[in-house]
Amino acid sequence: MAAQANVADTIKQLNAARNLALADPALYPQVVPGLLRIVGADAILELRRWGADFFAETFASPVLAQEHKQSLGLQVLDTLKAFLERPNEDTAVIKSVVQTAASIYPFIFRQTVTNPQDPSPWQKMAAIKSSILRRMHNAPPGIHICSVKFIQRVVQVQTPGLIADPRRPEQNEVSLALVPRDHPVMSPSTLEAEALGLLDRLLGVLQDNSTDALLVTATLNSLGSLVKSRPSVANKIISTVLNYNPFKLATTTPVSPTHKVMIRSMTRTTTAFLLNIIKKNPNHPLAGRIQQCIERLRHMLIEVFDESSRKRAAPAEPTDGLSEAKRQRLSAQVPQPSSPTSQIPPLPQGPISLAQLFTLTSDQGLRNFDVNVIPSNVVLSIVAPLLKSIDKAKMDAAINAVQVRYLSLAARPVTASSAAQAVTGTGPAQTDEDEDYEPGMESTDQITNNLDQAPPENDRAPVSLGPFNLPPPPPLTAEQTAEYSKGAVNRVFGTLSAMDQSAPSKTHKPGFNRLAAASHDRDAWITIVTRLATRAPAGLDDSKLKSESSSLSKGRFSLNDAVRDSLYLYVVDDFRKRIDVGISWLNEEWYNDRIQKQQNEGAEYIPEHYEKWMLKILDGIVPFLDAKDKLLIRFLSEIPSINQDVLKRVVRLAKDPERVQLAVQALHYLILLRPPAREMALDALEDLYRNYDESRPLVTKIMPKFRPEAFQKLQEAVAA
Repeated sequence: MAAQANVADTIKQLNAARNLALADPALYPQVVPGLLRIVGADAILELRRWGADFFAETFASPVLAQEHKQSLGLQVLDTLKAFLERPNEDTAVIKSVVQTAASIYPFIFRQTVTNPQDPSPWQKMAAIKSSILRRMHNAPPGIHICSVKFIQRVVQVQTPGLIADPRRPEQNEVSLALVPRDHPVMSPSTLEAEALGLLDRLLGVLQDNSTDALLVTATLNSLGSLVKSRPSVANKIISTVLNYNPFKLATTTPVSPTHKVMIRSMTRTTTAFLLNIIKKNPNHPLAGRIQQCIERLRHMLIEVFDESSRKRAAPAEPTDGLSEAKRQRLSAQVPQPSSPTSQIPPLPQGPISLAQLFTLTSDQGLRNFDVNVIPSNVVLSIVAPLLKSIDKAKMDAAINAVQVRYLSLAARPVTASSAAQAVTGTGPAQTDEDEDYEPGMESTDQITNNLDQAPPENDRAPVSLGPFNLPPPPPLTAEQTAEYSKGAVNRVFGTLSAMDQSAPSKTHKPGFNRLAAASHDRDAWITIVTRLATRAPAGLDDSKLKSESSSLSKGRFSLNDAVRDSLYLYVVDDFRKRIDVGISWLNEEWYNDRIQKQQNEGAEYIPEHYEKWMLKILDGIVPFLDAKDKLLIRFLSEIPSINQDVLKRVVRLAKDPERVQLAVQALHYLILLRPPAREMALDALEDLYRNYDESRPLVTKIMPKFRPEAFQKLQEAVAA
C-alpha cells in the first residue's frame, strides 16, 4: 500500500510538471531532463508508461520550438533505446516510443548532417530504427500502425526534397538533399537505397491486396504526405494505389456486417487519397487513370452493397390468391375479396372529432399522417387522377359508411363536454393531467348546481367586448434616447466593419439615384450610412432650422452628427482602405448642402457640413502620408469642391523636405485636370516657391508654362 501511495504521489507531481510545461512551452528544456531520471527504463511500469506518453506528446507539440526539439531529442535517445531493449516491454510503452522516434528522426538526421564529428546520435537512432523494423510485423495492431508512421518519416527524410534557399540550410526541409556527397558518417546512396526498400515494404501492403482495414487505412494516410512532398516517388506510389483492390473480402468469403464495414472503410480511404491528388494537381499526368479508378471504385461499392437493384426471388406461392387464368388447371375457386364496408373500423365510444368521423382506415400510419404538409398545388394536381382511378363500389361503400356514422352520432344524446369537443375538434382521450385536475375549491356537485341554476341560453343578454389596446409605453428621457441612438449607430458601423473583408461590388453604380437598400453588401451599407448622416434633417423649414442650430449650440444629442463622428473615425482609422467611403460621404455632404440652400433660401441659418468634415478628414490623413503616396492626389481629384483652406494644408506638406515633391505633384495635378481650382493651385505654387527652398527646382518646371511673367517677377523678388 505504501508503494502504491508513493507511485500515486509521484505521478501527481509529474502531472503538475507536465501542466507547467503545457502552460509555458519555454519550460520544456528544464522539465524533460529532470524527468529522465524518474521515468527511465529502470522505473516501474506506471512511471514508464507516463514517461513514454509524455515524450510522445512533447515532440509532437506544435508550440515547442524546433531547436528545443533537436536538443531534447539528443537527450532522450538513450532512454528510448533502453525502453526498446527491455525484454517483454509493455505494449503501451513501445507504442509511445515508436511515436517519439518518428517525431525526433528528422532532428537527429539534421544534427548528424551539421555535426559529422559526433556520430553517436546517429548510431543510437540506427539501433532504435532496427529494433522498430524488426518487431514491426509480429507486434500488436497499435504498434504496427505506429511503425507505419515511423517508416513514412524515414522515407521522407532519406529521399531528396526541394531546397528553398541554399544559403539558409537550417530553414530548409530535412531531406537527403542536405547531405553532402563526402559526408563521413552518412552515405547518400546508402540512405536512399534504404528509403526505397522501406517504401517497397510499405507498398507491399497494397500490392498484396491486404484485407486488414486498419493497416490499409494507416498506410494510405501516411502515403499522402509522401506524394505531396516527394515527387521522385510520387508516381510509384500512385500506380500502386491504382492497382489496389479493396474488394478482395467480397470475393473470397461471405460478406458479413464486419466485412462490409472494412470494405467500405478501405474503399473510401482509397477514393479520398486519389481525390486529394486530383484537387491539388488537376493537370497530373495520371489524372485520367485516377479519375477512371475513382469511378470504378464507386460503381463496385454500389454493386457490392446496393441490394435494391438485384432481382427478387420468385415467391413460393401466389401473392394475391389463386389467379383466374389458373382456375381450370388448379381446379380451385378464387377467394372473393371481402366487402369494403366490413374493412371500415367502427367508431369509438364517447365523443369523437370531425377527423375521426371521416377516418375509414385502421392503418395507424395513415391515421397519423398530416395532409397539411403537402403543398396545395401538388394536392390539386393529384386529386383529379386519384378520383378517376377509385373503384366506384369502394367509393359508394365509403360514402355509405360515413352516412351511417353521421346518423348514429345524430341519434346520441349531446352533453356539454361532447359539444365543446365537437366545436374544438378534439377527441375523447384524456391524459393523466386531466384526471388529476381539480377546479379550485368547488366540488363536482357545486358546479352541477351552478349549471342547473343558470338561465337558458335564449334568455342570456349578449355580451359585447370593446377593442383591446395595449397601454402606450412610457416616454423616453433625453438620456435614454441618446443612449439608444448611440447603440444603433454602433451596430450599424459594426455591420459595416464586418463587411470590409468581402469582395467589392463590380456592378454598375448609378450615382446619386442608386437605391441604398438594393443589396446587402458593403456599398449598400455605405450608401445607407452616408445618407443617414446627410439627408436625415433634409426638408426642415426655417423655424426648425433655427431650433436645430440652437440645439446644436446647447450640446444636445443629434443622430446625424453622431453618425458623422462615427463615419470620420471609421475612415481615419484605416484611411488607405476606406478612402472611398470618405469620398462618397463628402460627395453626399456637398450635394446635401446645395439642396438645403435651394430649398431654404429665406432661412436665417443653414448649416453647412461639407467644408468642415472635408478639412477634418484631410487633417486626419495628411500626417500619415508617405513621400510617394498617391492617396492625396486621389482625394483631391474626387472630392466635389476645393477651397483655399485645402491648398494651405497641401502647402504645409513642404515643411517636411521629404514630402515637398508630394505637395508639388498634387498642385500640378489640380492645375492640369481641375480647371476651377487652377488659379488657386497656381497661387499655392507661388507660395511654395516663396517660402520653401526645396520646392524651387520643381516649381520652376511648372510655373513658366502657366504664369511666365508672374513667375519672372517672383524670381526677381526672391532673389532680391
